This record gives sequence, structure tokens and C-alpha cells, in this order.
Amino acid sequence: MPIIACVTGANRGIGLALTRQLVRRGDRVIATARQPDRCDALAELLDSDRLHIVQLDLADPASLDAFPEKVARITDRLDLLINNAGVSGDSVPTGAPNTRWGELEPEGILSMMRINAVGPLLVTQGLVELLAKGDAPRVLCVSSQLGSLERKTAGGRYGYCMSKAALNMGLRAMAADVVERGITAVAVHPGWVITDMGGDDAELTPEQSAAGMLNIADGLSTDDAGRFLKWNGEAHPW
Repeated sequence: MPIIACVTGANRGIGLALTRQLVRRGDRVIATARQPDRCDALAELLDSDRLHIVQLDLADPASLDAFPEKVARITDRLDLLINNAGVSGDSVPTGAPNTRWGELEPEGILSMMRINAVGPLLVTQGLVELLAKGDAPRVLCVSSQLGSLERKTAGGRYGYCMSKAALNMGLRAMAADVVERGITAVAVHPGWVITDMGGDDAELTPEQSAAGMLNIADGLSTDDAGRFLKWNGEAHPW
């Protein structure tokens, strides 16, 4: 049966691939972008009445506050939320360096924490009532292997690694809170993907990563709440 899904950061890369695949299989999708009028690839899907494009900027508190009401005007429930929007060290709004030892400064790191770690929690909190009305509601927070404490054995990339590790901890706490309402929340490493963030030498196409994550979403139960998974469904080390 078709579901109603929300995908943040849907204008390119993995988010765009997720949106395309959801629309293609007949689901209804609320796709977000910071600047909807500049999303040509996403707009190509608008000939389908199954897609709604909504403005959302995780760095803007006013945008976050307004978002739940925008979604509620479109649907009275959500079955799936994919918190995909995020930034890497090269795209923090401040443009400040924060990736190498000796060049650390607070603004860039804090901006990444706000967007990558806090933003997904606030989006989920704002949509929790709609999710609670969904059919086996699920939340996927797109994390990264770079947020794994076990795997972090090299220096560098401070802001990004810290923000994804913080997201993982926030996800663990959130999952315990929302599972009481039948909502299953997990963190997912999307793999090393050929995107602006992952680069051209990566191993997976956005389509392959998106297909794997949707397979995970389709198979989740409340027993999975709080897990950290790889794009192919395997457990990821914390």
C-alpha cells in the first residue's frame, strides 16, 4: 500500500534519489529544500500529484518552527520521515574552516552541530503527532560512518565527525522516547556515495544507496528502535 513520506534535503544527491524512487513506486512525498525555486531536478517530478515541495532550512529557527504546520496542511499523517538534509565541512553557512587541527574555530563547528545533529531532532519533534497517526511510522536519520567512535582512528574533519556522532546519540535518546508511540527511529549510514559531498571516487550511486535505505525502512519494526545500520541493512559499529 502506498505510504506518505517526508524527505529533507531532497534537491540533490541521495535525497533526490530517495524522492524519485518513492514517487516512482507510487508513494506520496513531501520533499524539502532550502530554496525550492532553484530545484530544477526536483521540479521535474512535479507533474505527479504525489509530490509536494516545501521550504525548509535547518539553519533557520523560523523555518524549522513553520515547517510542521506546512506539512499538516498537506497531510494528516506521516508513515516515513527521512532526515537526510545536512552539510559537510565545505558547505557550512559561515564558510569558516573547522576541519583541521590548528585551524579549529567555533562558528563553523557549531553551525554543523546545529544543522547535522540538532536539526533532525527538531524536525522529528515537530512532526511527531503526524507520525503517531501513520501506518507503522518510521524515522530514518541519515548519519555517517564518520560519526562512529569505534571507526575514528585518524585526525581531521572535526566538525562533521562530531556532528554525526552527536546525531547518533540524539537518535538513541529520541528512539527511546518515540517508540512509546509506535514510532521506530534508526540511524543509517548511506554508504560512500557519489555526490557533491562524497566525491566522484565513491563506491555507490545515489540510486543504489537510496534503494538500500528504502529497503531498510520497509522492513523496520519497533524492535529495531535506536539501531545504527549500514545502507545494506547490516549493523554499523557505534
